[in-house]
Amino acid sequence: MAAVAARYDRFAQVGAEVLAISTDSVYAHKVFAEVSPSARKVQYPLLSDRNQEISRVYGVLDEETGAAYRATFIINPQGRIEYYCVYPREVGRNVDEIIRVIQAIQYAAATGEGVPAQWHPGQPGIRRDFERAGTI
Repeated sequence: MAAVAARYDRFAQVGAEVLAISTDSVYAHKVFAEVSPSARKVQYPLLSDRNQEISRVYGVLDEETGAAYRATFIINPQGRIEYYCVYPREVGRNVDEIIRVIQAIQYAAATGEGVPAQWHPGQPGIRRDFERAGTI
């Protein structure tokens, strides 16, 4: 959450809405916001999934501990999940990569082109030409 909060302006620049969802209670969120300098930077909704319903539906609930795994979901304006990543507990998010994926999804939607690995805005996409498939 801290990494996302620190780069929230970049998410806003690409038109993304950010939500954080935690299995912690709203009271734990309140205490966290009061004592953590990084939590004070959060400018987006932090939702409590105390009943674990959201985490279970999205398939990220660790049933043994009752806590959700750290995960990122990119959902398009039509409500379809375009991308998701579930991180091992020991691994933090790569916020720059999440933003790059959002930009790539937006580029593909606007142009109909795919994007290659390591693509960044301003670089060309890949034109889909199914008639040439298997000829190269």
